[in-house]
Amino acid sequence: MAVNNKLILVLCSFLFLVGCTAGRLTFDPGKKLSREQLQHDFQVMRNILEEGHPSLYWYSSRDSLDEVFDRAYANISDSMTEPQFRTLLSYVISKVNCGHTSLRYSKKYYRYLDTVRLKQFPLSLKLWGDSAIVYANLHRTDSILKRGTIINSINNKPLVFYRDSLFQYLTMDGYGINHKYQTLSNRGNFGGWYRNVFGLRAQFTIGYLNRMGEEKSMVIPVFDPATDSLANVNSLRSPQGGARERRRMAIASSRDLKIDTSSSTAWVALNTFSRGNGLSSFLRKTFKTLHRQQIQNFVLDLRSNGGGNVGMSTLLTRYLINHRFKLADSLYAVNKKSNYGKYIQHYLWNQLFMNIITKKRSDGKYHFGYFTRHFFNPKKKNHFNGNTYLIIGGNSFSATTLFANALKGQENVLLVGEETGGGAYGNSAWLIPDVTLPNSRLRMRLPKFRMVISKAAVKDGRGVQPDVFVGPSLESIRNGIDPKMEKVRELIKTKNNTVRH
Repeated sequence: MAVNNKLILVLCSFLFLVGCTAGRLTFDPGKKLSREQLQHDFQVMRNILEEGHPSLYWYSSRDSLDEVFDRAYANISDSMTEPQFRTLLSYVISKVNCGHTSLRYSKKYYRYLDTVRLKQFPLSLKLWGDSAIVYANLHRTDSILKRGTIINSINNKPLVFYRDSLFQYLTMDGYGINHKYQTLSNRGNFGGWYRNVFGLRAQFTIGYLNRMGEEKSMVIPVFDPATDSLANVNSLRSPQGGARERRRMAIASSRDLKIDTSSSTAWVALNTFSRGNGLSSFLRKTFKTLHRQQIQNFVLDLRSNGGGNVGMSTLLTRYLINHRFKLADSLYAVNKKSNYGKYIQHYLWNQLFMNIITKKRSDGKYHFGYFTRHFFNPKKKNHFNGNTYLIIGGNSFSATTLFANALKGQENVLLVGEETGGGAYGNSAWLIPDVTLPNSRLRMRLPKFRMVISKAAVKDGRGVQPDVFVGPSLESIRNGIDPKMEKVRELIKTKNNTVRH
């Protein structure tokens, strides 16, 4: 019996491997969809947005969006590959100005990307204003275009041309342009969008300033991981180890606590509010430690926190806020049903959920009243009352923005860094199923609820502003200095010295 079971296991494993190999061999990433298929997908996407997106015309007028839709549809004059179609649709969706509405490749294309090493634009850039600085170079032996080099042009076109062009394909909440700067600055993103929009050549002419401030140019090759150095190839691979070890590493990288007893300061890097990362336990232990050691200063780095579960962000808020609070002044959907339910992820479950938790009011909207009526109280046990410093930036998004917004203005709290990527007035999120387009299988995130955090706030489409602005600089990049963290250290030192005297 044991032998038969072992034989069955071997056969199943063999068939699984054959199936996976066959799947890779039969998938053609260069396959083109017909004009008719693309037009059908485009119309499905448009109809679903017009039918169910709660904020389609929040920051863009109906006339302007209709023009974008119509012009893009007219540009479908021939067949396209999946990446080409995704790029076209990304341009359209970016005009909605909703950071939670975005496009992803089909599941098959994502699996293909996991197994292939594509050629890449070799430079990662840090962008702000009109500046573009080399942050990393995949050609590690390049002694000229090193970290901190100012880039002026690519292929004889000014860098601002590429910045402004790529911005047209990136989403943001309202007019929070800092989010787009940060998105392009995230490692590999500039190169990825450059490839999608402009394509790749065998080589690029790069205009730059040398350390003497002189304008120079040089030609560099495309980065090809299949032929480049072993060190570079290995740097692109996924972390080694089994699923359990990768899971452990992912959780460890999502949050971290360090205590500096000499300055009575706790430093926490919190990179997500998503469930499944043991955050409840981590927060409980963290604030217990702060209370037990009588820590006076708490630094929370949220620059890489794109949000997640609002229950987690609310829990953290309760440990720090000194008054009761509610999450929003309004939270509603424009409908519960859809004529395109077969394309919407978990459609029946979502419809059931909305039937239970929403109520139609006189404005015709389906309101989720609990979070607009319910007040949360500060934690009594291990509540932190010391000096609090929140480090924020363009990647601080969604639930992280709710958290920063709730604490902004509190006497013992300072927000340090740059404007958040998430909108301060509100956003569209909460329930976000995927829409899978029927032919291309591209997946669009569709937020179902519009949240207005505070109706008394100014609706300027911007993110939460820092109390102490600290932006990037050429010198900090060249010298590997974290200017935001250094500013916080300076503020703590000044505060501690003031208390002593």
